[in-house]
Amino acid sequence: MKKILFAASECVPFIKTGGLADVVGSLPKCFDKEEFDVRVIIPKYSCMADKYKEKLQYITNFQVEMNTGNQYVGVLETEYDGIKVYFVDSEYYFGGMTPYGDMGYDIPKFAYYCKAVLSALPVIDFRPDIIHCHDWQTGLIPVLLKDVYSRYEFYRGIKSIMTIHNLKFQGVWGIDFVRELSGLMPYHFTSDKLEAYGDANYLKGGIVYADKITTVSENYAQEIKQPFYGEGLDGVIRSRSHDLVGICNGIDYDEYNSSTDKYIKYNFDKRTFRKEKVKDKMELQKELGLEVNPNKFMIGIVSRLTEQKGLDLVDYVIEELCREDTQLVVVGTGTEQYENLFRHFAWKYPDRVSANIYYSNDMAHKVYASADAYLMPSLFEPCGLSQLMSLRYGTIPIVRETGGLKDTVIPYNEYESLGTGFTFANYNAHEMLDTINYARKVYYGNKREWNKMVDRAMDTDNSWKHSAIRYKELYYSM
Repeated sequence: MKKILFAASECVPFIKTGGLADVVGSLPKCFDKEEFDVRVIIPKYSCMADKYKEKLQYITNFQVEMNTGNQYVGVLETEYDGIKVYFVDSEYYFGGMTPYGDMGYDIPKFAYYCKAVLSALPVIDFRPDIIHCHDWQTGLIPVLLKDVYSRYEFYRGIKSIMTIHNLKFQGVWGIDFVRELSGLMPYHFTSDKLEAYGDANYLKGGIVYADKITTVSENYAQEIKQPFYGEGLDGVIRSRSHDLVGICNGIDYDEYNSSTDKYIKYNFDKRTFRKEKVKDKMELQKELGLEVNPNKFMIGIVSRLTEQKGLDLVDYVIEELCREDTQLVVVGTGTEQYENLFRHFAWKYPDRVSANIYYSNDMAHKVYASADAYLMPSLFEPCGLSQLMSLRYGTIPIVRETGGLKDTVIPYNEYESLGTGFTFANYNAHEMLDTINYARKVYYGNKREWNKMVDRAMDTDNSWKHSAIRYKELYYSM
């Protein structure tokens, strides 16, 4: 039996700030329990909901050496959906009101976490074949595993995988401080190891020392070898390209299921969407104070409102976007500039623009189920989950061909009646607007073709099942 340990800074349902938590919470459940023993280890944050904290059982405690002296490590555990989840407990490091603070606070916190994870293994009597590390917060694990802990018999032969969820976030700080924190020798901080542009870089350490590297889509694995997407690490990525694998994320098909979704009033499937989906649209129009009109073309956006998501393109053409025959529903928070942009247009066109500047899971589900199209014009997108959710609900994605968006949305071909969405290649506001106008034209002018596209979208399988098969192959190849 293969033993795998997922090490990450977040995991649903315990703590979530982004898609990383969905991956760590969903993927382990997809492996055959007769073949794989997959467990998860995350920090025990004080800001976790009490209902989860109450279920944790204390296992043990010990100390790890940090630059501030020996520090307490508590280890607790629980079982969730058949998966054993361990929690690293330290009020000193994980006691804040949010999982992450500023980088000066997070750098020592995750150095401690990486040491605590490795030190906990003999104590909890679990020796994984592979430690599957996620994002920069776990970047020191492959380094410590290969160069420090390998002195001990227990750790020899344990392999590591580094999964990059978003290359933009790397965990960068001054070399002297990181050297002191980690206890690593000066030779680790050279340009072929942890040093990058004069600083120490946790993610680079993970990329250099891990046995395999994965990204969350095949296209993103190719993109990050180029300077534009490589965030300064394209050279080291290219040097490890023979160990680099792109595997698309999936979504939880139980949670995102139009036929059983408890957040929407009218459930529907491939057979019934023509009658039922439009009722959800009218419910949402009513709830948000938009003009109640089943025939209005409704575009949804559920997103962090940041430049990465392509919202500067939207800003540039928003007046043309908010035509009388179109409704725009936005859900999310982010940069003040974009929050205020959508607030202003909701004030200007209250019957056709709704700005919901907060995040709400039930409102997100309602938008995925009710909108006709879903707009995602990202500058870069390692995988993207929203387009997968919109496909699941028969809401046609309009996306830029980048990262996982290119992998998962097949462009509409009117001549052969193929495709699951509308795509554009260049990061250009008018190219995006032309694509939206084309989608609108098909929606109003050829409803039969539009419905066939909805059929194909709902037919696509973006569940974790396919990703798990690829990861299984990767684990066995090691």
